[in-house]
Amino acid sequence: MTDFTPSPRYPDPSVVAIDPSFEKYRLGLAKVERLATGMRWCEGPVWLGDTRTLVWSDVPGNCMYKWDEETGATSIFRKPSNNSNGNTRDRQGRIVTCEHLTRRVTRTEIDGHITVLADSFQGKRLNSPNDVVVKSDGSVWFTDPFFGIGGFYEGEKALAELPYNVYRVDADGSISVAADGINQPNGLAFSPDESILYIVECRSNPRTLLAYDVVGGRTLANRRVAIDAGPGTPDGFRVDIDGNLWCGWGMGVAGLDGVHVFNPQGKLIGRIDLPERCANLCFGGVHRNRLFMAASTSVYSLFVNTQGMGYV
Repeated sequence: MTDFTPSPRYPDPSVVAIDPSFEKYRLGLAKVERLATGMRWCEGPVWLGDTRTLVWSDVPGNCMYKWDEETGATSIFRKPSNNSNGNTRDRQGRIVTCEHLTRRVTRTEIDGHITVLADSFQGKRLNSPNDVVVKSDGSVWFTDPFFGIGGFYEGEKALAELPYNVYRVDADGSISVAADGINQPNGLAFSPDESILYIVECRSNPRTLLAYDVVGGRTLANRRVAIDAGPGTPDGFRVDIDGNLWCGWGMGVAGLDGVHVFNPQGKLIGRIDLPERCANLCFGGVHRNRLFMAASTSVYSLFVNTQGMGYV
């Protein structure tokens, strides 16, 4: 369990403006709070606005947890979770989940039963779906790197049957490759107008965050590097209403563990320092202005002066 003591000072010194443009997003009377701890590797936070709860995955712990905003209580949401990783919510309020162990993407229906959205492509098993987003047209986009089949800690060791692609699942259930040739695709998110899809390439050297133009709402073109991570490791991320990218970040080094915030031009404008590497995050709360950060063994939050995109 990582030591954490909230700062007694306002503004919180762990919220750092790298560029003056970040100042408007920082609230002077808000500080980083730790909501839960004791997990092995937190991932995939998703906010459920109708119940005011946060759900996230502990991938090697094979469990999904739930935190209640009203009571502050943490409880088990689903166990076993099939080594679940990324989660999101569709426009009907259903949770969409990437599962390492079963090598599939599932949807939890309103009545609780599980629908399999994707577990194979062209007759071959997926590798280990990692992160997922749902576009406004209902299509589901997910990354499929090897992490869950690389050993027995986050899934079960197996050989890859498919390249490490990004896939799109349309409303009719058809599956297609949205992007290929990425060295282990990880986090992904759309720009506010869905004209750009950002994808983390987490095994390039240096690691990068790629951008693609979304053509006709279905295909990707004009691959380019939006952010060069340098010595850092970007993971999961989300986009706010101004198009800024709030990225989970880490390398086990002070100044690199936490969240890095980039403007739409790819410039680093702000940083949230955490005592642990941050794997993923989401916006939530009543006004979508509370940033929830899944950081290794703990989950943290910070109120910010912007709102996240997406259905909550």
